[in-house]
Amino acid sequence: MERLEKIANILDEKKAEEIEVIDLTSKDYIVDYVVIATTLNPKHAFALLTYLKEELKPDGEEFLRVDEDDNWTVIDLGDVFIHLMSETYREKYSIEDFLSELETKQV
Repeated sequence: MERLEKIANILDEKKAEEIEVIDLTSKDYIVDYVVIATTLNPKHAFALLTYLKEELKPDGEEFLRVDEDDNWTVIDLGDVFIHLMSETYREKYSIEDFLSELETKQV
């Protein structure tokens, strides 16, 4: 989990708020982990994305896709999604609740 700790630490150092790492390895979802953090404003979200790229790419991390707007940035690392969300969008979409309701994988 060093990788997830590094992501959370970068976000914390750069003043992201309410950072949450959700383990979905036992759930039926398209990634194994989701990291959610609240941003202060659109420029902060853009800066967080830049910091993540600068810190993670030297480790070989591949940013497969990034979708961003002023309220919500989604970063796809393959087996991890990082959601950088404005406080308003985080409350509105309540991803944590959605993810907690996912079904457990059938073996």
